[in-house]
Amino acid sequence: MSKETQYLTFAVGDEEFGVGVLQAKEIIEYDTVTTVPNAPAFIRGVINLRGSVVPVVDLAVKFGRQSSAVTRRSCIVVVEVKQDDAVTVMGIFADRVTQVADLTADEIEAAPTFGTGVRTDWLVGLGRVGKRYLLLLDTDRLLSDIHVADVAA
Repeated sequence: MSKETQYLTFAVGDEEFGVGVLQAKEIIEYDTVTTVPNAPAFIRGVINLRGSVVPVVDLAVKFGRQSSAVTRRSCIVVVEVKQDDAVTVMGIFADRVTQVADLTADEIEAAPTFGTGVRTDWLVGLGRVGKRYLLLLDTDRLLSDIHVADVAA
């Protein structure tokens, strides 16, 4: 029997993404996000999460697409990211959370070198859920260029 790995899946625009449930710490309602002057365009802003400053990343913008409008289903997926030797908490703006998917090794394929619009080094692979695929994100690599001190300054 193949070992299963769980992924929290969420939509950004028309695409579905997944992050390992061990990296996903919580899902919070999209509420007050404070914009930060001179932050990269893909940073929607920062939130106060129990006294900590947490940057919120807009994946659509990071991937060169149009940002989504905030709706009642919009949320922030809070993830832990390993940077150097430290663990940092960041938020990912999502249009909606879809499910927790249990994927076996057989259901995860290598990241394609074409057509995703996402750098392949930012992906763990493609997860097959039924007849559809979702992009499995390597949050440590995807968010490694974001430093909370730089955003919050």
